Amino acid sequence: MIQAIFLDALTDNLLVALTLFIFVWIFSWAKGQLGSVKLAILFAVIIVYLTFYQFPELVWLALLIFIFATFGKELFEKMK
Repeated sequence: MIQAIFLDALTDNLLVALTLFIFVWIFSWAKGQLGSVKLAILFAVIIVYLTFYQFPELVWLALLIFIFATFGKELFEKMK
């Protein structure tokens, strides 16, 4: 029972950290591309809302692809 609560809390904290990280990342990119801070905030909020609250499966899929792209290169090099 306690392990399930701990795992649930850990998952929630990980999701909050990922949300903040992706929000800042999208905001900094949008600020450079759009040139307006207010428009960049609006764009980042919309993207983060759609990604994390409408389609949360995409977050975990993107995280798995990022981990595989980062650490999977060595696996493919060793296989050759």
